[in-house]
Amino acid sequence: MPRLAIINDPAPNAFATGRDKEHAVVGVTTGLLSILDRTELEGVIAHELSHIGNRDILLSTVVVVLVGFVSIIADMFLRSMFWGGGRDRDSGKAGAILMIVGIILSILAPIFASLIHLAISRKREFLADASGALLTRYPEGLASALQKIAQYSGKMARANTATAHLFISNPFGVKFGKKASSLMSTHPRVEDRVKALLGK
Repeated sequence: MPRLAIINDPAPNAFATGRDKEHAVVGVTTGLLSILDRTELEGVIAHELSHIGNRDILLSTVVVVLVGFVSIIADMFLRSMFWGGGRDRDSGKAGAILMIVGIILSILAPIFASLIHLAISRKREFLADASGALLTRYPEGLASALQKIAQYSGKMARANTATAHLFISNPFGVKFGKKASSLMSTHPRVEDRVKALLGK
């Protein structure tokens, strides 16, 4: 049984955190409790329990560390090219081409690493939805809850980019409609999640 927390916030949202079952916390906002019925709330709690059971928080931590590592390596490469690469600069045309390719890769590598992190986060949301539906045997409850949560356009009082991926819905109240913009989101579109839950 994870510890339970209630956040005094009118924005309907929920989160799960903890590296394993023994150190887990599930939190819900007062806004969520006020708009959901029992089956919808069961669906949301099952979704959050699935994050804990699937060890999504641990996986997310590992991915964040790897993204940071890639960024550090890219930064070290750029610094060595400009301040410590005198011999490479004097090696002619091949050295110049290698330097340009290295600069491009060192700029693009952290961007691609971040996109991979966001894609993993979205996939884990789909997995938690599916696992939560299996837990309750009633996917319609979670689907209905997601639709109600999506109707709220405001943001949470203490929304933070570092913890945004932990919540069941984007805590900034930003709705992503187009495929291109949803690539930069930690959460899939609600329409896609509902379709997956209801098998449409």
